[in-house]
Amino acid sequence: MRKVKAGARRAAAGKPKGAGKGKVSPPKLSLRSVILDALADMKALEVKVLDVRGLTDIADFMVIASGTSDRHVRSVAQRVVEKTKQAGFRPHGVEGQQDSDWVLIDLHEMIVHVMLPRVREFYGLEKLWDLSVTKRVARA
Repeated sequence: MRKVKAGARRAAAGKPKGAGKGKVSPPKLSLRSVILDALADMKALEVKVLDVRGLTDIADFMVIASGTSDRHVRSVAQRVVEKTKQAGFRPHGVEGQQDSDWVLIDLHEMIVHVMLPRVREFYGLEKLWDLSVTKRVARA
């Protein structure tokens, strides 16, 4: 039987040198993908991402999603907080978990709104923040 060096075995197996040693860090996920995955996991409804750069300095993007009940809204918001923390993003604040008809999660460059459909319709955040470029110019 022929002896083969460890480096040659790794090369033959297609593994990079040092792959078997220590802990390999997973690729860094974007905040946006972590949020959208968490919302999809919890079956949030009507998820919409709004680009609010140039409209406000508080965030670059707003994510608006709906839940079917106050319990669902609370669970969706909790999952977003959990998943973002696991990915290394710390929420600046979470508001509205007591009533759970509208939960806001401030993640610095992204703000997540999870709302009951009636609350979402009443406040109309999409109409407020989703202005096309032509409407922005007309209002200026």
